[in-house]
Amino acid sequence: MVAPRKYPDELRERAVRLVREVKAEPGASGKGACRRVGEQLGISAETLRGWVSRAEIDDGQRPGVTTDTLMRLAELERENRELRRANAILKSASAFFAAELDRPHR
Repeated sequence: MVAPRKYPDELRERAVRLVREVKAEPGASGKGACRRVGEQLGISAETLRGWVSRAEIDDGQRPGVTTDTLMRLAELERENRELRRANAILKSASAFFAAELDRPHR
């Protein structure tokens, strides 16, 4: 089960947009922009930096695996685990019933 998010999506989007605007100003750095916007919104600068990084990856501005791809990968891994578990159950059941057939009947 996924933990509830501490910050709403609207706040995340607004914070990322503000950091991008501040970074666009001449002489502004990424860390300084995250620190400044984070202080204004009550968000940790490192948390905000992670959001901005993820947004840049999702927008194709930075190399990396997009959020959609990560979600799809997690879904496929979950499905793979379930199928392996079902396969193991079926193997043990077939071994049980095969042993039953080999036993002499009274």
